[in-house]
Amino acid sequence: MDFTLCDFHTHSFLSDGVLSPVELIRFAAVAGYQVLAVTDHASASNMERVIREVKADTLLAEKYWDITAIVGVELTNIPAGAVDRLARRARELGAELVVVHGETIVEPVEPGTNRAAVSCPVVDILAHPGLITMEEARLAEENGVFLEISSRRGHSLTNGHVVNTARISGAKLLLNSDTHAPEDLLRSEFALKVGRGAGLTAEEFKRLGTNAREVTGRILAKRKQRRINV
Repeated sequence: MDFTLCDFHTHSFLSDGVLSPVELIRFAAVAGYQVLAVTDHASASNMERVIREVKADTLLAEKYWDITAIVGVELTNIPAGAVDRLARRARELGAELVVVHGETIVEPVEPGTNRAAVSCPVVDILAHPGLITMEEARLAEENGVFLEISSRRGHSLTNGHVVNTARISGAKLLLNSDTHAPEDLLRSEFALKVGRGAGLTAEEFKRLGTNAREVTGRILAKRKQRRINV
């Protein structure tokens, strides 16, 4: 599984994307993606609806197309003190992947959000974490939270800092697109450029694929366990 064919951070028109969830999955499948997570912006007000509607389209897509479609949410611009509670609620409602909108330098995310996310055992990914501290990155490593390298304009400005901090702390990285429109989906050549621009070595770039397989494996293992328990 090539990491460029996996994306764990995308948006449909259930938040601020331009395609329906199933359209987004279709575009990804045609582009050769093996794994796509639909992670629309969510909070207390819309989480239940978003998860329910994304789940309907992921089930439909997987029935007919050769792609693993993941039900996710991106908890976005919520109070840092609410991260743990809302992440757990998202899991209860059926989210297979919980992403937290990190302290990107281009949005007024509440300080403390990064720390709350990497301290929460049910958070999978801290998206575009901006000027993440070494202590926060070490917490991410301890708690199995992946840090994101972003190909999205603005959020990508601190990719180099994220890579350097992860390299020292041992935190694991993923490269995601933060797709809002079909043209945002990553292609191999551009993904390589983003990785090189962030300062990844060839070996570190290859390791992104291992990390993508790990995230996917977690989700598929939980699906299998739920089927056994039914």
